[in-house]
Amino acid sequence: MVGCIPESIRNKVKRWPWLTSLYSRNLQKSGLSYGIPSKKKTAKLYEGLISKQNISLKDMTLGTPFNVVVVVNGNSSLLNFTLEYLADINTIETVFLLVKDEENVNYNLNNLTANLEVVSESSLDFSCDAEREINNFLAINAGDALHPLIEGAVSAFLNSSSSIGYFDSDSITSSGKRHSPKLHSDWNPDLLLSTGYINTGLWFRSNRVFAKQARLEVSQTSIADFLASIYLDELDMIVGHLPYVVVHSQAAADKNSFPLGSTTINKVAKYAKVTKHAQYPILKLLWHTETSPLVSLIIPTRNSRQLVKVCVESILTKTTYRNFEILLVDNQSDEQESLDYFNELNKHPQIKVLKYDQKFNYSAINNFAVTHASGEIIGLINNDIEVIEPEWLSYMVNQVNRKEIGCVGAKLLYPDGRIQHAGVVMGYGGGAGHAHKYFPREHSGYLNRLAATNCFSAVTAACLLVKKSDYLAVNGLDEINLEVAFNDVDFCLKVLSLGRRNLYCAEAVLFHYESVSRGFDDTVEKRDRFEKELNYLQKSWASIIEHDPAYSPNLTLRRENFSIKEC
Repeated sequence: MVGCIPESIRNKVKRWPWLTSLYSRNLQKSGLSYGIPSKKKTAKLYEGLISKQNISLKDMTLGTPFNVVVVVNGNSSLLNFTLEYLADINTIETVFLLVKDEENVNYNLNNLTANLEVVSESSLDFSCDAEREINNFLAINAGDALHPLIEGAVSAFLNSSSSIGYFDSDSITSSGKRHSPKLHSDWNPDLLLSTGYINTGLWFRSNRVFAKQARLEVSQTSIADFLASIYLDELDMIVGHLPYVVVHSQAAADKNSFPLGSTTINKVAKYAKVTKHAQYPILKLLWHTETSPLVSLIIPTRNSRQLVKVCVESILTKTTYRNFEILLVDNQSDEQESLDYFNELNKHPQIKVLKYDQKFNYSAINNFAVTHASGEIIGLINNDIEVIEPEWLSYMVNQVNRKEIGCVGAKLLYPDGRIQHAGVVMGYGGGAGHAHKYFPREHSGYLNRLAATNCFSAVTAACLLVKKSDYLAVNGLDEINLEVAFNDVDFCLKVLSLGRRNLYCAEAVLFHYESVSRGFDDTVEKRDRFEKELNYLQKSWASIIEHDPAYSPNLTLRRENFSIKEC
């Protein structure tokens, strides 16, 4: 678009920064700068996905009977809407209406042929020793409709190893028009705690599934509350996911409401300080920790005095978490002003300057520095990072301190405020790329995944924290095969294989002046090296590149904007 404006006019406009800034802001608001398809284009893409999934669901149909639990929260018209749709599915055996008060349920059976039973929330137990057992059932909300071919998807779960699972969903008008699909990643417990993203379409092999007594209470956030509460009790719980849009919700979500109910938020507060996001229905969690471990922040550099100065001084002056050391790794600097400045830094009680007198190899430099690190936590930091949010390190340390968490990455911004990094998605460009790249800083992102802390398969090492024990367990970064590119992605995937989850921490916000000191891969030699490292990544991690569990297979890999894949 900018290229359509004559160069002479562009040069004149640059004289007025306010005008350039106004243009940039409006371009970002329009979505053109980060490639979001128009509503018309999105609707067409979704029609294609619906057609494709209808064919698959028809092929999956086995005629297996199943049951449905409908959470009834006071609105009889929504309940009747749901019952009308359930009447069209002849493989449903029993519909259970889950209510607070059995005496105040009004409904119209219409043509429902399935058995119907009204049960109170106190009578349906989900523990292993529950008196009554209900098998193969789906929990939905009053106001939800089920896809007429949903039985095929339910059968797929029944024939899997999952005991509990969820589907994708969308919205539906009273006339039956489907829109606004929620195309989820696989099980993402941190996204659940921050956004309550699973709030309908929860499948159970049986209600006798959990070690402790658990009940599905009737409320606006029943299903998300139930799942979040159980997760906090059973951290190793695995929830399956089938990426088929088979649940359609008529009830519009209240944009001012929060993703979890007060009882569940109070339970979360036992584990973390809970703050409600200022703009979106998102919970920000500062996890409690018994200790404040020493963090070793490793910053490789060659010369670049001014970059290093901005980076180091922002860490020293803006960071509220104080138990850290900085290991500045000097990789063959030869500018006197940089050398003089590094000598001054070396006198600071929290800074050590290390000399690495070998050719540039990002992996080797960091591995070398880790051998000199005193901290329990390793922080990989680029020299072109600048702190914005003072609590960045507090949030990241308290996340990485959790036993189930591996690598933790930050929200990184370009100097103009657009997103540079907010998690890494496998498969972009045939290798890996940054989620929500070029989006505005305050954008919520797809299904709130830009504004909320949640799991990704990998994060960038431009600002990454990991336990030193995990770093050593996977032998650090690969300095043989991945000297420059993709070493952080490979490292994160190796940590993932330890049974950890990797995390994008939305509360940690910093600037990243990407590759300012090293430059870009713009020579033949650099491009050849990049291709070699990309090929290594593709061969080593082919399965996760083919299907990233932290990303939906129904979303595009052509752009980093979470738009629907073309069918």
